[in-house]
This record gives sequence, C-alpha cells and structure tokens, in this order.
Amino acid sequence: MNLQESAEMYLETILILEKKNRNVRAIDIARQMQFSRPTISQQIKRLAADGYLELDDNKHISLTPKGRQIAEETYSRHNSLAEIFIWMGVSEQTAFEDACRIEHYISAETFDCLRRHYENTRNNANASDLG
Repeated sequence: MNLQESAEMYLETILILEKKNRNVRAIDIARQMQFSRPTISQQIKRLAADGYLELDDNKHISLTPKGRQIAEETYSRHNSLAEIFIWMGVSEQTAFEDACRIEHYISAETFDCLRRHYENTRNNANASDLG
C-alpha cells in the first residue's frame, strides 16, 4: 500500500515514540511533530479508521500489524539512507534531515539498488583493507 508522506510520518513517529516511552498519546505526537493537538487528533482518527492504529481506553495509541509494518519500513529506509549519506561524507544532521525527506519518495527499486551498491562498495573496501 502506498500511503501519503504525512501518514508515513505519523506512523514512523509513533514507532519512535513507542521505542522511547512505551505508551504513546496524542500530546506526545504533537510535541514530537510540532503540530497542534487538533491536527494530530484528526490524523489519528483517520489512521485508526484505515486500520493502521488502535486506541485503548486510556487513549494510548498503538500500531496495528499493518501500521507497524509501514512504520518499520519507513524507519528502516530513513536510517539506511542516512547511513549511506554519512558514509558519502554528508554531515550527520544533514544526512538525517535529507533522509527524512527522501524516504517517502524514493521507489523500492531505486532504494534497493542504492542499498546494494552501498553494501557492495563498503564490503569491497573492508575486504581490501584486510588484504
């Protein structure tokens, strides 16, 4: 499923907050994303209605398996792109900022090719260092 960038950002943010806090609330997402509570509430309702999130009686937000899969894929793309950019010489801050923008638009084909090229080049460089 191809979600809009904003939906992927919400799911990824919830995943990151879960890793830090365990229990995620709308206010946590609002603070992290620097959006208003009404904006967050609207998007949470939409993502819950689409089956990506669940809310419990205490208004804690959790990812459904479908939502978690998208969040983890987005988070993984983000970290992989940042790692590649840093390896290329981009500063860490810029690498993570650029990765955040690119992760939503890069095709699976291009990402896979870029990742494979990076890993092959890095592995070949490591092998030549040993030899």
